[in-house]
This record gives sequence, C-alpha cells and structure tokens, in this order.
Amino acid sequence: QAVLHRELGRHVARLHQVTGPGFGYPSGALGPLSADWRTAFTAIYDAVLDDARRYGAWLPRPVDEVARAAKTAYDSLDEVTVPRLVHFDLWQGNILVDRPEGGAEPRIGGLIDGERMFWGDPLADFVSLALLGDIRKDRDFLTGYQEAGGRAEFTHSARQRLALYRSYLYLIMLIETVPRGAGDEQVAWVRERVAPELTAALDELGQ
Repeated sequence: QAVLHRELGRHVARLHQVTGPGFGYPSGALGPLSADWRTAFTAIYDAVLDDARRYGAWLPRPVDEVARAAKTAYDSLDEVTVPRLVHFDLWQGNILVDRPEGGAEPRIGGLIDGERMFWGDPLADFVSLALLGDIRKDRDFLTGYQEAGGRAEFTHSARQRLALYRSYLYLIMLIETVPRGAGDEQVAWVRERVAPELTAALDELGQ
C-alpha cells in the first residue's frame, strides 16, 4: 500500500502538469471555458445546487443554506490562475493495479473513468483520492506527489478550497441517487456516511 500510494502521488503530479486553454468542463455542458477559476467553479457549484432543487434531493441542510456557506469561501478561488488537468474521480475503484507474475511488486497500471475531468485547481483531486477522509494523513501519497513536482501546501486558503471541493463532490453523491434511481440500501449508506462529511465541509467554510 505504501509503495502504491507513493507511486500514485507521482502519477497524479504528472497529470497536474497538463494545462488547458481555460477553466471548466471541456465538454461545454455548462457553457464555454472561463478565463478565471472563480467564474468556472461558481457556475459548476450553482449547477449542482440547481440539480438538488430540480430533483428534490434530500440534503442534511437546505439548499439555500449550502449556497450561502459556499459563497463565504469563494474569494479563495482567486488564487488559482493556471487551468490544470483535474481527474476528480480518483477513488480506489478507478485506479488499476498491475500485479506481475514472479513476485514482482504491484504497480499502478492505469487511471480510468475520466468523465468528470475538468480544467481547474489540482487541489480538487485530493478529495476523491481520500474519499470520506483527509489527504493530509496520506503521507506516502504526498511524498510521491511532491517528488514529482506537485505542490501540496495546506494554507488557510488551500483548506478553504479543499472544503469547497469536498462539499461539491459530496453534494453530487447525495443528489445523484435521485436521477440514478438508487436502491434503499445505497440511499441509506450515502445518508449515513456522506451527509456528515458534507456537513463537516460546510462548517469549515468561512472559518
């Protein structure tokens, strides 16, 4: 695990060296790319809140309260000036491991399922990489990330942005249960495990 996490850190740092022509989703689903990250991300965040309203999704706090909490941290987005490749779905199920024969150590074989990729703040990838956890506790990953040139400085502004990105992903996980027609067991799990993490992220905003 330690070796794989360190190798993963190096791969993700290289991924974050890829830059794009603007900020946002390259598919154009939310409109053209933006010249600044604040404009792009606030539009992305507003879109997921609109989904919550349209689907009548259950959230641990009212949608308008979530929106107000998010806005308290929007100034921190101005620190991001270069649009970089962000996978945004690097949980364990999307990281392939190659286990060669003959006793050789396992290696990272590939990173898959990039449908949520956007041009933005590389810090956003730290959310799914430590899903329902804290990337700052993964010293092996951070060592590999920094070895390959990645920057991982958890300043106050960076922590505010991390809280924003955590809240965004956890909103997606809660809201998507409606259009995806999730079963009772999945809905119960998301409410039990994800909702408290969303609440914690919102509480960090503006502090």
